[in-house]
Amino acid sequence: MDALTPGQTIKFDYTQNGVPREGFLVRLKESWVAYENRCRHIAISLDFGDGQFFTEDGKYLFCQTHGAVYEPDTGLCVHGPCTGAKLFSIPLEIDNSGVWIDME
Repeated sequence: MDALTPGQTIKFDYTQNGVPREGFLVRLKESWVAYENRCRHIAISLDFGDGQFFTEDGKYLFCQTHGAVYEPDTGLCVHGPCTGAKLFSIPLEIDNSGVWIDME
């Protein structure tokens, strides 16, 4: 669980309803969140394959293609072409052994 420090992310692949998808895990100061790596404006990855999801100041997640800006803790788009939409959240389970996606 200490592999990521606050403000860092890691991408992962998963399957939902038989469809392969890509997600990313975000370490916040006091918690963890995970989202599908898909912008809510156009169904493309937020990053350019480089795993960069945060704005330069580290305060927001953003889409590198057209600049949609999302709150890291809620996934809410607060600026850009999809303002008011939310990233697709991936449920997590956290225990002493690690952080796991919960896709039951």
